[in-house]
Amino acid sequence: MATWNVNSVKQRLPRLLPWLDQRRPDVLCLQETKLTDAAFTELLGEELGRRGYAVAQHGEGQWNGVAILSKVGLDDVVPGLAGAPGFPHPEARAVSATCAGIRVHSVYVPNGRVPDSDHYRYKLAWLAALREQLATGPEAAIVCGDMNIAPTDADVFDPEAYVGQTHVTPPERAALAELQKLGLRDVVRERWPAERVFTYWDYRAGMFHRDLGMRIDLVLASAPVAGRVRAAWVDRQARKGSGPSDHAPVIVDLDEAPDGDIGPVVPPPSAPAAKRGAARLPQSRSRP
Repeated sequence: MATWNVNSVKQRLPRLLPWLDQRRPDVLCLQETKLTDAAFTELLGEELGRRGYAVAQHGEGQWNGVAILSKVGLDDVVPGLAGAPGFPHPEARAVSATCAGIRVHSVYVPNGRVPDSDHYRYKLAWLAALREQLATGPEAAIVCGDMNIAPTDADVFDPEAYVGQTHVTPPERAALAELQKLGLRDVVRERWPAERVFTYWDYRAGMFHRDLGMRIDLVLASAPVAGRVRAAWVDRQARKGSGPSDHAPVIVDLDEAPDGDIGPVVPPPSAPAAKRGAARLPQSRSRP
């Protein structure tokens, strides 16, 4: 199974369909589809049906939007998140369904924008609502998606570059830790505890080619599912070339790994790890 923030299905269509044909995931969680349900079906319904995918989606025009594509069953679909706050209205940020006996959640956590802003507080409240929903779910579960949180300093290219930014603040990380206290395991980090692994690179300032990224796209699995993991890796190839998303897919193989246990990031980056203080975030370049 896999998760991928495609940053607009419509824009990413020339990349998404060939990727599906190449990787052939049984289950794919998508985020930032940026389409209404009707527009998603009109654009992709026939193509996905031809490839054997059933689709659960929860979308809205222009922003947000999540989906689950499954070849192994799609039962008890629940769009949205019960009790979730809005900004100001509820947004299309979560959808869940049961696929081959696993409760699968595709989530797109709010960004937070600026620490201590209204959107930041919305993010924390939304995460609390997600925890409430997960706490009542079945034992076999997996949460896939763009969490918009780097779990630790090891998950960003330089912690100093992120001082004063969202995604790394203690309240955000504490909210993520509360999810994991439900028994959810970060299967990529668990499998590669000391490796440099990123899933997102800003489009600006050559961040991808310099490998100045962060790991914010996570796969969190309950113990019965995490115990089945045979490989967990980031498909960095999908971030290369023309017209990519700024996120790369994360792939987790259960029971068997067709490509083998091939490493945390494929292909690995050619750029060396940046020294602390050697690079800044694009959004901070104008600051003194």
